[in-house]
Amino acid sequence: MKRRLFCQLSPMAYRISVKKNRMQRRMQDMVSQKVFAKEKGQPLPVTVYRHSSLIRRTLGNVDPRLQENKAINLAIAAPKVSHILIHPEETFSFWRLVGDTTAKRGYREGLILKGGQSDSGIGGGMCQFTNLIHWMVLHSDLKIVEHHHHDGYDLFPDFGRQVPFGTGTSIFYNYLDYRFYNGTDKTYQLLIAVDDTYLRGELRCDQPMAFCYHIKTEKEKFLREDGIVYRVGEVYRSKMDKKTGKTVERQLLRKNHACVMYDTAGLKIEET
Repeated sequence: MKRRLFCQLSPMAYRISVKKNRMQRRMQDMVSQKVFAKEKGQPLPVTVYRHSSLIRRTLGNVDPRLQENKAINLAIAAPKVSHILIHPEETFSFWRLVGDTTAKRGYREGLILKGGQSDSGIGGGMCQFTNLIHWMVLHSDLKIVEHHHHDGYDLFPDFGRQVPFGTGTSIFYNYLDYRFYNGTDKTYQLLIAVDDTYLRGELRCDQPMAFCYHIKTEKEKFLREDGIVYRVGEVYRSKMDKKTGKTVERQLLRKNHACVMYDTAGLKIEET
């Protein structure tokens, strides 16, 4: 029998573990040499990349109420991040800007992903926020220094998917964060807005970039292994010189091998 972790022993043990991890993250940040982005400013002149993420998506049998609450949660959090400037040698931290998403701060019960399945929790929907940021950052010279995945699970069918599977994020206040570092000589900025339909974002800069980026999935398919269906594939990022159009670097971002958690009827599945 597999030994259970302390946090799995009881609800009280889980709360103790959460508090311990949160305190550890605060202490780590206090003693680190990191300079965190905190200044806001007027929109910078150069648009590096923009993206819009549909707020109310069809996600299997997810309660529509959670989608409506997610829209409210995103609207509360967006102004805390929008217009933030990331100067050279500064680190962007999502949770240091947004803070804890509690009911006292107006957040409602929204969709969260937990233990390989959908669930609900106060402040649900923040993963969509960091997904948007991550997708834009992937199209820049910024360096991602903390990124957690929803490892191992393909939870929902591809209703309206716009970005490659496997490029999402997993966050949990405050010790599962999304962070990136500006190691360039440029200043970057995030602009975020929420309307009735979309979470909208722009990554801007104070000067033009010499390179552009393209992300795509290769060898993607569904495989049945020992009776279980998996989504597999490889996600690559290509860095191209804007003047010549030539690819100067090709990076494997991720190899996907995710257990499909929804009805696989109608999928083209290969047997191993």
